[in-house]
Amino acid sequence: MASSSSDRVDHSPALRSLMAQANIASYRALSQTSGVPRSAINSLRQGQVRRLRVDVLQGLGQALGLSLEALVDRFSLPSKPQSREGFGTEAMEQIKALRQECDRLQTQLATQSETVRQQVQQEAIAQLEPWLVQWPTAAHAAQQKADLPAQKLLPLVRPVETLVQSWGVTPIEMVGAEVSYDPQIHQPKAGILSPGQPVRVSHVGYRQGDRLLYRAKVAQIQA
Repeated sequence: MASSSSDRVDHSPALRSLMAQANIASYRALSQTSGVPRSAINSLRQGQVRRLRVDVLQGLGQALGLSLEALVDRFSLPSKPQSREGFGTEAMEQIKALRQECDRLQTQLATQSETVRQQVQQEAIAQLEPWLVQWPTAAHAAQQKADLPAQKLLPLVRPVETLVQSWGVTPIEMVGAEVSYDPQIHQPKAGILSPGQPVRVSHVGYRQGDRLLYRAKVAQIQA
């Protein structure tokens, strides 16, 4: 036997009350504010929350000032008290499933954002490689002679240094430092060197976190 119109769930009054509190004058305005189609709003009015995607529910919730759980709870329960028996558990399970899907999407978005961030950093670092490798050597030479005009340029590159530091890029060794040769982090400028052999750093290397970017260039110290 078909249900009569009086048996159908109609959450229109509740929706209009929330719209009034949010200063939304019409369903069309709600659609524009939330960014969801009118068909989704109609489904909400009819208690068909389970048919709506999580992103649609989030858009409606933000427009109406409700959390995801509150929106599902309010618009999934039948309007008649006698028909609510046994429905609370189903609604809670649905809320749980929607929350899990929301958490999954947020985690996916965060992962994608981190991946994009790392990709942008790697591309920028690749473009900055000549500066990263050559600048410390040039700066070291300028600092040895205070009368060189180049020394006045040193403060101008500090923002670049700050930028790469904020990405977790750290130098390996310092120009002019005398260290023991380590093939893991040092690159000979010429010839073959033995591990532990005294060397002098000519160009710094770089790592980003635990990842090696460039080895420091070193030269053998002549006895």
